[in-house]
Amino acid sequence: MKAITYRSFGTAEDVLELVDMPDPVARPGEVVVQVKATGINPSDVKLRGGARPGAVMQYPVVIPHSDGAGVIVAVGADVDPARVGERVWIWNGQWQRAFGTGAEYIALPSEQAVFLPETTSFAEGACFGIPAMTAWYALYADGPIADKTVLVTGGAGTVGRYACQMAALGGARVITTVSSQEKAAHSGADEFVNYRTQNVTQAVMDMTDGAGVDRIVEVDFAANQDASLGLIRPGGTIASYASASQMRPELDFYGFMFKNIRLHMLIVYQLDAVARRRGEAQLTEWLEQGVLTHAVVPAGHLADAAAAHKMVEAGEKMGTVVLEV
Repeated sequence: MKAITYRSFGTAEDVLELVDMPDPVARPGEVVVQVKATGINPSDVKLRGGARPGAVMQYPVVIPHSDGAGVIVAVGADVDPARVGERVWIWNGQWQRAFGTGAEYIALPSEQAVFLPETTSFAEGACFGIPAMTAWYALYADGPIADKTVLVTGGAGTVGRYACQMAALGGARVITTVSSQEKAAHSGADEFVNYRTQNVTQAVMDMTDGAGVDRIVEVDFAANQDASLGLIRPGGTIASYASASQMRPELDFYGFMFKNIRLHMLIVYQLDAVARRRGEAQLTEWLEQGVLTHAVVPAGHLADAAAAHKMVEAGEKMGTVVLEV
């Protein structure tokens, strides 16, 4: 099979190679998926660049990318043979594994290949593993959100855009923060605050008649801590999946304590099985109903992987960068 690989950390153009690799074989409990699309997330490019603290190459050869979609073409022992031919999307394809979805085929545990309805393209399915599941978990980890007010920071981002949609589908009032009118439109949210031109805390408090919000889906905990503390209601939840501006922020402990706030620092790679099954079931239902829209940024094919990685690093795209395979 053809696969994108790297053998050391470095810039995309220096270390990514399109090579021939042996076709994978399904071990007991595994499936082999013919990959039709591979999604590239910021975590993939950071891992390839060695940007993680204490990063070392854990494997001599890595096929990058955790997200993807395709068709099951073989199954191992203990897997229902009826799964052959099933359209699926993939999660954790390259989480604590050497070989991810940046190849023509991938073998992985059967539960990591999730049914993909015909209503959804493979390119769209390649957006689910990290962006869509992160959004779902940030919103629904501790129960329904009907009649709640939810603030999604960075609503034009890959996670934020899904969170805006999923919060509305759950019956919540959705407010998001963006940096432009174009990004407000991209987010799909009816109510938004431009954080470049407005005071977010004051604007959201005005929009809610001084009540604030019940839940915040947070893209940068450190940068937004003061604003979040000012507008979160007592007993509310801040679900944060990143803090890029400051990886070890100083926490206003008593500020949050006296509001009885729940801080949920989450990472989608570590979802427990029960929560993941709930999320997968909800995503499947929404996909079958055709109520989710997807922001796919086409970036070519496997041979274009270096340029696609650079596109993600530039941070100017709106959506998930996807390579057709």
